[in-house]
Amino acid sequence: MQNEVLIKFKRVSKKFDDIPLPSYSTEGSSGMDIRAALKKTLLLKPKEIELIPTNLTVEIPIGFEIQVRPRSGLAATHGIGILNSPGTIDADYRGEIKIIIINLGKDDFTIQPGDRIAQLVVSKIYRANLKEVEELNMSGRGEGGFGHTGKS
Repeated sequence: MQNEVLIKFKRVSKKFDDIPLPSYSTEGSSGMDIRAALKKTLLLKPKEIELIPTNLTVEIPIGFEIQVRPRSGLAATHGIGILNSPGTIDADYRGEIKIIIINLGKDDFTIQPGDRIAQLVVSKIYRANLKEVEELNMSGRGEGGFGHTGKS
């Protein structure tokens, strides 16, 4: 397959060896599903936030990042989101991946050990060269901001 990059995952503990590594659900999937490494069922009440462990650390090549994104089915059906979405896992981070989940729905939400809780998208990054200048080139938009282009 073209456009592949090697991402190395390591389990933090052998206790969760039965939980699969992140994986793509289909050939065309952009994101890999990542699962909750919980010892027991977790009940997430409306408006509650939990930091969910995955039992995984990762080695990402320099020049790439992994973005943590919500699963659309959980968002649409239950109102489950990811705070700081998309979250970023930097190439030099070696700690456990933990997912910040919020229940924005009206009902309690149950997370079982091994449930798919988020998706990971590998992305190329670019580092900016910064230069302070006295003037910027003009554009058609100018200083127009929030909602200036009219109504949809």
